[in-house]
Amino acid sequence: MKTNPHINPLVKTWHEIDKASRGLAGTLADWATTFVGSWSFVIIHIIWFGGWIIFKVEPFPFGLLTLIVSLESIVLSTFIMMSQNRQTDRDRTQAQADYETNLSAKEEIEELQTQLSRIETEKLDKILEILRK
Repeated sequence: MKTNPHINPLVKTWHEIDKASRGLAGTLADWATTFVGSWSFVIIHIIWFGGWIIFKVEPFPFGLLTLIVSLESIVLSTFIMMSQNRQTDRDRTQAQADYETNLSAKEEIEELQTQLSRIETEKLDKILEILRK
């Protein structure tokens, strides 16, 4: 993997800062959100509910199953909200990094424009000097 010679390896990118700031709870929330949004989660639940009904774990209105699913939804919705809050923080960090990059680029562009203008002026002065001779 090639490294960019213009990037200081001692300066952390916003990706590295975000990863370092993520604690156990944030890691768990991100993992849970990723798993809940997968086909594995859906398939496990289809098998679980199907088995519950087919093997008649409890009689029909399925009070215990309803309770378990309700508790699961409370916990999962909390993990999802935590993950979304982390995503918001990540987006804010990225936006700040983008803003700082844009400011730096603007300064460099203005400096280049000034240098080009100086070079152009010097060229015109030389042309005028040659024409006067």
